[in-house]
Amino acid sequence: MTLSVSEITRLIKEELEENFSSISIEGEISNLKKHVSGHWYFNLKDSNAMICCTMWKGFNNYVFFTPEDGMKIVANGRITVYPPRGNYQLDVRSMKPAGLGELQAAFERLKAKLQAEGLFDDEFKKPIPVFPKKIGIVTAIDGAALRDMVSIARRRYPLVELVVYPARVQGEGSARSVAEGIECLNERNDIDLIIIGRGGGSLEDLWAFNEEVVARAIFASCIPVISAVGHEVDFTISDYVADLRAATPSAAMELATPNKDDFFAFLEEFSLRTSENIFYIIDRKKREVAGHLKAYGFRVPQDLLRIRAQQLDNLLYRIQQKLDTKVLSLKNRITLYEKGLESHDISRILKKGFVLVRQDSKFVVRGSDFNEEKPAELKFHDKEIWVNKKNYEEKK
Repeated sequence: MTLSVSEITRLIKEELEENFSSISIEGEISNLKKHVSGHWYFNLKDSNAMICCTMWKGFNNYVFFTPEDGMKIVANGRITVYPPRGNYQLDVRSMKPAGLGELQAAFERLKAKLQAEGLFDDEFKKPIPVFPKKIGIVTAIDGAALRDMVSIARRRYPLVELVVYPARVQGEGSARSVAEGIECLNERNDIDLIIIGRGGGSLEDLWAFNEEVVARAIFASCIPVISAVGHEVDFTISDYVADLRAATPSAAMELATPNKDDFFAFLEEFSLRTSENIFYIIDRKKREVAGHLKAYGFRVPQDLLRIRAQQLDNLLYRIQQKLDTKVLSLKNRITLYEKGLESHDISRILKKGFVLVRQDSKFVVRGSDFNEEKPAELKFHDKEIWVNKKNYEEKK
């Protein structure tokens, strides 16, 4: 029986995909390529063989660590055949490091890389504020670590405000979530300090804080960052990059906030000592002043002051008299002016029988100014009368 290339390829594809629909393969990653589409292409190899692998975007989103060339992993998936080339490959559905040793090796590689770049240098460490007004926290919203930090902040320093960014701190997408939390808090202008962290767990549980994306977000932060991951014995890459490392999330909040009890005790002691010193100084100065005042040298100045005070009283009395005389004179002059104005009051003049004559909105003060051709207004003290030319001729 003679088969075509397509037929034999189809038979092999059916055989392989049916018998190897779910397998796990351990090997070392090589030639890893992360395509712009989000898909991963790489090889798995050992000392004697190699197999091509593909991991699609929908699946690699769930990988909690960053795979690298040279890392040993266990890949789970199915065997598929690519007919145009006649190649078989592993369609990877999930992967994990091949034991804790691989994670530890990845940790050491990233640590050495970032240290060589200077991300751990003390010269880049920012000081932690003594009295922060607002602290940003990047952690799981439902974790015990957050509850502990909130409780400690309320007990130690109730004035501080806490801004929580709810982040994933374990599993797929956790590293990106923590990094986004740091970046988001940096976009605000009211955060004085950032605490990132979570409670204890295994190396895999804490791995989000060993990722390069988190380390670079901490280093790029303009706000001081305290790293508080796991327990006292746990160390992560975040601890080395952060401005301050705390053994636990609770310890981080204690480092971030002053203790109100210590503060009040200091104020009370300071107030007591200050009051005692002030009263002592005042009493000593009072005795010194009293002694100086009793000395003979102060009697003559006191007598001179009394004499000058009496002379000043006399001058003030004379000034007051002159002011009173001047005011009275001015009042008399004002009264005289008022009487003069009253004597020239136009209404009083009209009551005596005089009349005001007005033409063209102007008063006529001379007979020569009167125009017989125009009407005129006659103003008496009790009424005003208009006179025109016709009335004038009839009366003539």
